[in-house]
Amino acid sequence: MAHKGGIEALNRSLGDIRGNTKLMGSVTVLLAGDFRQTLPVVPKETRADEVKSCIKKSNLWPQVNILKLFKNMRAHLGGDESAGRFSDLLLNGDFSSFDGMITIPEELCTVVTMVQELLSKVYPDIIHILDKPIGWLCERTILTPKNDQTAAINDILLMSFEGEEKVYTSIDTVVNTDDATNYPVEFLNSLKPPG
Repeated sequence: MAHKGGIEALNRSLGDIRGNTKLMGSVTVLLAGDFRQTLPVVPKETRADEVKSCIKKSNLWPQVNILKLFKNMRAHLGGDESAGRFSDLLLNGDFSSFDGMITIPEELCTVVTMVQELLSKVYPDIIHILDKPIGWLCERTILTPKNDQTAAINDILLMSFEGEEKVYTSIDTVVNTDDATNYPVEFLNSLKPPG
């Protein structure tokens, strides 16, 4: 989901470029997405700030023509019945409750309370990974909102593998020696880029 400021900036830019004061400079713009699934990320802000930054809170929203899709074509063309039921439930289901919390039906998920329980559900019998088919690991994933949570889960999983651990070291230096004062080795070692 794009931040409303980005869409409003696009509106102003298209108006300036085309010399037209109408919405989006009279250009048809298609915005696609599911407002029930994602909100814009606003770093270090509250939930209310994220909601406030949503396109639905923009002054442009009342002028938007909304078109809704009612059939999940990927599930329909793929012929997967369970994917079809899942998409129907997402399109037509009401997950809200009286206290504002979302209730997910049991047929969509398994609720776990501990990380270890989650790992055993997603990666059953992972210690025998060498006995698994080649695509077994590619069919499973755990999504987390933050990289540090991903790193912690990765560490737990890696410690469960049998065999000797190997550590591959790298050289932590900067190319230009003048940058060494700005980027000390300790700083370079503290970086944990995603991927």
